[in-house]
Amino acid sequence: MKRIAYAVRHVSFEDLGCFAEPMQARGYEVRYLDAGVDDLTCLKSSDVDLLIILGGPIGACDEVAYPFLSQELQIIRERLQAGHPLMGICLGAQLIARALGSNVYPGPGKEIGFEPITLTEEGKDSCLSAFDKAAVLHWHGDTFDLPDGATLLASTPLCRNQAYAYGANVIAFQFHPEGVATGFERWLIGHACELDHAGVDPVRLRNQFADIRFGLQERAILCLESWLNHLPLGEVENQ
Repeated sequence: MKRIAYAVRHVSFEDLGCFAEPMQARGYEVRYLDAGVDDLTCLKSSDVDLLIILGGPIGACDEVAYPFLSQELQIIRERLQAGHPLMGICLGAQLIARALGSNVYPGPGKEIGFEPITLTEEGKDSCLSAFDKAAVLHWHGDTFDLPDGATLLASTPLCRNQAYAYGANVIAFQFHPEGVATGFERWLIGHACELDHAGVDPVRLRNQFADIRFGLQERAILCLESWLNHLPLGEVENQ
């Protein structure tokens, strides 16, 4: 029987990227739900083997403007309480931090582009080991306090909390390990206004992406597969 993985999207082009195919190869049926459009009630089911909360251009504390965030936070809290596998990417990492009681707030500046992360000692022994000192995709302006009970895995000079684990079944990335697939041009188009406002040159990002894409994608897949291996169903044979 296939395992079910739901990914919650906030904009269509910030999808699972290079994570999608390896997940399917591991026997997961990947289903997307679009926040603010689709009914998220099904995510409360215990039949959801893995939940991934993806990124987006809204703030984790913007539930007055975007009421669906309240439902997302409640679903995350219930999943955390049940100990079910959960991954957060960028906005998703911030929402998990908030669900765990931490503050989310503007960082010291926009962090957009490909820059290296530095792993903590715990990070070097985690699924992030393939990323040590490697450039990854950053695309955020907010940050958060590390939740109580969480383990810091990676940092940058501008943003201390770049990745954390919460127990064995929860992983959260402030950066975008998934965003190195062929759809990167959609990011440059979809975030054109933000790039212009931040003074970031899309030509430079495109060139950086071309230079490091394949090596970074290999690291991302190694990271994902390592994490999946340690989940309760990680030992099930590939389909």
